[in-house]
Amino acid sequence: MKNKIDEYQIYEQHYEQIYKQVKNDPFAQSLGIQLTKFESGFAEAMLDVQSHMVNAYGTVHGAVIYALADHAFSVACNAYGKTSVGLSTTIKFIEAAKPGDKIVACATEIKRNYRTGFYRIDIYHEKNLIATMEAVSYRKDHYFIDLDEQV
Repeated sequence: MKNKIDEYQIYEQHYEQIYKQVKNDPFAQSLGIQLTKFESGFAEAMLDVQSHMVNAYGTVHGAVIYALADHAFSVACNAYGKTSVGLSTTIKFIEAAKPGDKIVACATEIKRNYRTGFYRIDIYHEKNLIATMEAVSYRKDHYFIDLDEQV
């Protein structure tokens, strides 16, 4: 029988290596998304909305809001160094945002097991909830960090 791995211990011992990996997302960086908080099973990302990020009606394009939420989700579900990919997401748009707004996505782990993780991602403009996303991750067997024997 395999020994159970304490993934919180992995998070603590390999924080810098994991943080460096999850922060280095070329697509998120190209949009100007900034990772503002990173904890085990939690991530917060922020975006200053630019004028080119709007739809035909002058409000923030849903794809921009989704990209911000998806990045926070990706960071939260990969916080333990285990390669995790999105399996399913459902987003609900509640309120519009506009250029010049600062929008923030907070991804919170609801439950995680060996193969799947369940997350809620809330997207805010100031204190107003503008969208919410439910997401499920698939957790592969592979760790993207170098695990040493002490774990």
